[in-house]
Amino acid sequence: MQFNHHQTGRAFRIRNLLLAGAALLASPAMAQEEVAPVDEGGEGIQTAREIVVQGQIGYRNRDDAAEPILVYDEQYFQRFEPLTAGDALKRVPSVTFLSDVIESDGARLRGLEPGYTQILINGEKVPGSNADRSFFLDRIPAELIKQVEIVRSSSARRTGDAVAGTLNIVLRDGYQLDGGYVRGGALFFDDGEVKPSVGAVFGGALGPGRILLGANVQGRYNPKLKSSFRYSDSPENNPDYATDDFDNREDQTDTRDGTDYTFNASYDIDGETTDFELAGYYVKTDRTETERSFEYNHPTNINGSVRGTPAGNLLTDNANVNDIEQESFSLSGKLAHRWSLGETKFKVGYSRFDDAQDETEYEIDFDRTTPRFTGDVTARRITDKELSFNLEHAFDLSDDVKLIVGGFVQNKDRDTSIAEDRNRFNLTTAAHIWNQQAANPTQFATVPDPLLSPPGGLNIIEEDRRDLYAEIEGKSGNLTFLAGVRYESTDFSVDDLTVAPALAEQSNDYSFLLPSASLKIDLQNGGRITASVARTNRRPRLDFLSPALLEAELGDNDLLGNPALRPETAWGGDLGYEHRIGRTGVVGVNLFYRKVSDLIELANTGTEGSEGPGTFVLQPQNTGDGKVYGIEFDLSTNLGFIGLENTGIFGNFSLLDSEITDFEGKRRFNGQSKYVYNFGFIQDLPKLGAAFGATYRKQGGAFDRIVGEEIFTSYGADLELFVEKRFGESFTIRAVGSNLLNGKKRERFNKFTTIADQLARDFDEYELEAEEAGPVFQVMARLAF
Repeated sequence: MQFNHHQTGRAFRIRNLLLAGAALLASPAMAQEEVAPVDEGGEGIQTAREIVVQGQIGYRNRDDAAEPILVYDEQYFQRFEPLTAGDALKRVPSVTFLSDVIESDGARLRGLEPGYTQILINGEKVPGSNADRSFFLDRIPAELIKQVEIVRSSSARRTGDAVAGTLNIVLRDGYQLDGGYVRGGALFFDDGEVKPSVGAVFGGALGPGRILLGANVQGRYNPKLKSSFRYSDSPENNPDYATDDFDNREDQTDTRDGTDYTFNASYDIDGETTDFELAGYYVKTDRTETERSFEYNHPTNINGSVRGTPAGNLLTDNANVNDIEQESFSLSGKLAHRWSLGETKFKVGYSRFDDAQDETEYEIDFDRTTPRFTGDVTARRITDKELSFNLEHAFDLSDDVKLIVGGFVQNKDRDTSIAEDRNRFNLTTAAHIWNQQAANPTQFATVPDPLLSPPGGLNIIEEDRRDLYAEIEGKSGNLTFLAGVRYESTDFSVDDLTVAPALAEQSNDYSFLLPSASLKIDLQNGGRITASVARTNRRPRLDFLSPALLEAELGDNDLLGNPALRPETAWGGDLGYEHRIGRTGVVGVNLFYRKVSDLIELANTGTEGSEGPGTFVLQPQNTGDGKVYGIEFDLSTNLGFIGLENTGIFGNFSLLDSEITDFEGKRRFNGQSKYVYNFGFIQDLPKLGAAFGATYRKQGGAFDRIVGEEIFTSYGADLELFVEKRFGESFTIRAVGSNLLNGKKRERFNKFTTIADQLARDFDEYELEAEEAGPVFQVMARLAF
C-alpha cells in the first residue's frame, strides 16, 4: 500500500491532539457556574480568574447604540487561541483575506481591498506602512484584545474613511481587569520548528485610578511550499496545457520566521465629574522572509525526488532574503468633564510606524551559453507619523436626546526612501559544477555599489485634515436614533526628490460633506430592526500620488503618478434584523449596498511608452462608478432551547457581489471573494471542568484585473480544533490545532505585454501557482493571580 506522507503525518498529529485532549478531559475539576446573560452595552471589571478560567461560552453581543455594530468579546475567540487580531477576525461575518496561507494580515470587509476598511484601535486611527493606507491586523496580538467591533455603517463622530465599514479593536484598560495572569506555551509546526509564546497582563488600583500593564512575546513562523507551471500559450487556445506549450516550472520554499514583542499600558481615573485616561502600546517585529526558487525546463520531478530535478534541467537558481524590522507605537490622552452645559471631551493622540526592510535577491541564469549572475539589493525605509486632536461637546436637549458638536485635526507625515543596486556578471564554470541542492547563489554576492533611489523612491508626503461635525443622538420609546453631518477638509502635498525640480513639489486640496443617519427599533418579541445610510470616502493610494514616471511598470507599459487624485466617495445603506434567542443567543441578517463614485482606475494617457510602439503611459485617474452589495447572516447561541445549555454554536455566511467597468469591460471589484462562511461549536463539560470545540471556514474565489495581468485566486478550507482543561479557579491549559486541512492557495495568472494584447487575448504567459502550508499545533497555559 502507498501512503501520502503529508496526509499520514497530518492524521497522526490530529490523533495526538485528540488523545491529548482526552487526557485533559479525564482529569476531574470543580464545576463552573451557569451561563450568564449577555451584557448589552454594559461594562464591568472582570477578574483575571474570569478571563483565564472561562466557565461559560462566549457569544456575539448586541450593542445598544443606534449604529449597526456587532460586538465580539474575547470569550468568543480565546478558546481557539488566535495569535493576532487578524486570526480572531476569521470568525466574524464578511471578513476575507488574500494573504498567504496561515496568515491573516490585510482584512477585507465585504471582500473589498483593505484600503476600503477603516481600522481603529480603541476608536482611534493608526498609521501603517501600506501604500493603500491600511493597517495590517497581524500587528496586534490577540492577547491584548478586549473585544472586536464591526461597525457596518458610519456616523459623523467617526472619520469617513470607511466605505466597506469599520473594524474597531478595543484593548483592555484598567477598569476591565482586576488581578493578573501569565500565559505561556509553544507552537509546533509541520517541519519540526517550535516557537514560544509568553505573556502577562495585570490590572489593579493605583492611587485614585486603575492601571493596566501587558506584555507579550510571540514567535511567528510560516513554512510554505510553492509550485508554478508556466505556459507560452493561452488556455483558450490550449485547454489541456499540452507539453509543447510548456515553458518552465518553478519549485519554491518560502519561510517567514520572526518574533513580535508587544507592550501596552493604560491609566484611568473615573471621577464624579471628570474622567482621565492615558494609554499607549508598542509593537516591534523582527522577521526574515527567505525564498529559494528553482526553475526547470521539465514539468515533472523526473528523478523521482520529492522536490527537484537534475541540474541539467535547471534554468535558474534564485535566493531571496528580506530582513524586516518594524516598530510602531501609539500614545493617547483623553479628558472628559461633565458640567452644567453638558459634557466636554478632549483627545490627543500620536502614532508612529517605522518600517525598515533590507532585501537581497541573487539569481543565476543557466539558460544561456555562459551562466549569468544577477544580484539585486534593495533598502526600504518608511516612516509614517500622525498627530491628532479631537474636541467635542455634548448638549443635553432632553433626558434622552443629545446634540454633539466637535472638531478634529490631524497632521500626517510620511517619509519614503527606497534605494537599490544591481550587479551582473557572467560565470565561467558554474554550469558544469553547480549542485542546486548544496550550493547557493549567495556565494557569488559582492559588496554593492552605493544604493540609488529609483523614480518615485524618495519622497515626503504631508496631509493635513481639518474636520467639523455635528450629530443628534437619542432614544424615544423603542426607537434609538442618530443623525449627523461631518465636513472633512484636506490639504495634501508631495515632495518627490527623484523627478525634475519643476515637478518635485505638488499639492492638492479637497473637501467633502458626509451626512449619516442610523436608527434601531426594538420589537417586543426580542427582535431589532436596524437601518443606516451614510456617505463615506476612500483616499488615494500613497504610491499613486508621486509625480514620478516608472518605466515598464505594468507589462511593457509605463506608470505615471497623479498628485491631483481625489478620494473616491460612496453612498451606502444597511438594513438588518436580529433576534434574541434565549438569554445568550443572537441571529441576524443584513443587506448592504454601496454606490461608489470617482473610482481610481488606471487610464491610458495616449502617450507612447518607453518600450516603443504599442506601449503607453498609464496613469491612475478618477473615472467611472461602481456598486457593491450583498447579504450577511450570522448566528451565535447555545442550544438551551433543546436542553443543551452547555453546547454553543456559531456561524455566519456572507454573499458578496459588486460591479465595476474598466478598460476591458465589467468585472467585480478586484479581489472580492464571492462568499465567505464559517461555523463551529463549543461543548462545555462543567462537571469535568473542560471543553472542546471546532470551527470550519471557507471563502470563495476572487478575481483581479489590472493592465497587463489577470489573477484568479482560490483557497482551500480551514479547520481548527481545541480541547481545554480547567484546574480549579486559576489555571487553564489548551491544546489547539489549526490549518488541519493543509491550507492551499491556488492562483491562475493571465499575463500580457500590452493593452492591445490583453484585449485580443494574445497571452505573453499563462501561469498556475499553488502555495501550501501544513498544520500548526499549540499548547497554551494561563495562570491567574
